[in-house]
Amino acid sequence: MRDWIYELTLKPIFFQLSPEDAHALSVKLLELTDKLPHLFSFLQKLTTYKSPRLHTQVAGIKFSNPLGMAAGFDKTGELYPFLAKLGFGFVEVGTITGEAQTGNPKPRVFRYEKDLALVNRMGFNNLGSQKTFEILSKQTKTIPLGINAGKTKLVEQEKAIQDYLKTFQKLLPLADYGVINISSPNTPGLREFQEKNSFINLISGIREGLGGKFPVPMFVKLAPDLEFSALDELLDLVLTLNLNGIILTNTTIDKTVLKSYSTKDIEQGGISGSVLEEKSTQFVRFARKKLQARVPIIGVGGIFDGNSALKKILAGADLVQIYTGYIYKGPFLPYQILEYLDQFMQRNGVNSISTLVGQED
Repeated sequence: MRDWIYELTLKPIFFQLSPEDAHALSVKLLELTDKLPHLFSFLQKLTTYKSPRLHTQVAGIKFSNPLGMAAGFDKTGELYPFLAKLGFGFVEVGTITGEAQTGNPKPRVFRYEKDLALVNRMGFNNLGSQKTFEILSKQTKTIPLGINAGKTKLVEQEKAIQDYLKTFQKLLPLADYGVINISSPNTPGLREFQEKNSFINLISGIREGLGGKFPVPMFVKLAPDLEFSALDELLDLVLTLNLNGIILTNTTIDKTVLKSYSTKDIEQGGISGSVLEEKSTQFVRFARKKLQARVPIIGVGGIFDGNSALKKILAGADLVQIYTGYIYKGPFLPYQILEYLDQFMQRNGVNSISTLVGQED
């Protein structure tokens, strides 16, 4: 029933609009619904699934369930109070840069519906660290909050550490965890920080700037376009540099994943959606075997239902996130995913979601 509500009402309207206009409309609808307590309460019941089997603790943080909203959906923090009531176990805000920036020219988000995919070249459009602080500091935190930080486009590579620090020093006091985003394909030079020496210098510089240790658990978000040899090297560095976790993966620039379209017809940008499921899960599996649970993993990429979420968890993801699936499947997706996971555990006599992590063999 939940699928039909979205498919027959809101989705046809949203998909007549550009992706950014549809997103803006969804925000206005949330704000309107929030002013009608009985209606919002009804929506909350339809989107929220609770079970003690879904409770987990990762990096010292307690989660009511393992499903989060990935960075990119809420770039300002303004949506956190709504998303916190719509079934998620945590919300990651961002990507936030030290300075405000408008991002790339529009249009910059494109749907590829046959492959259940999006291509975006947003370019870290956001309000900047100061304005985001002003928004988040007025809110009551009800579920774990992550802050995803990236580099301001106009800041030189040599000053990237100071730019990340501007965001983290301002926002980490409000957060449960932080994310160093070095994997978006839409900020020139950002992925260069995935190279060994640049990675070491950046992570070490951020840690030193924060007083020699991370004040909250710090994750790093990596790209799916790395060679496995490069991923292996970075995972060694994650341990050496005392990072607290990794997020696998960001969007891909490999246009060949869009099987239903000619590469010449595909816009430039990062590709997300169902087409990324297999590659991101491969990365999760590789990292789990390499790290042997010494560092937690957040799996993201191509989760559109309970089964795809379960596959990521069995491959080694301690937590999972959605974004593109939420666009295509609608606000009832969290309920459906969590219900599926809970019923799977119930059928198999599993009492805790953490017991499933890395158990696909």
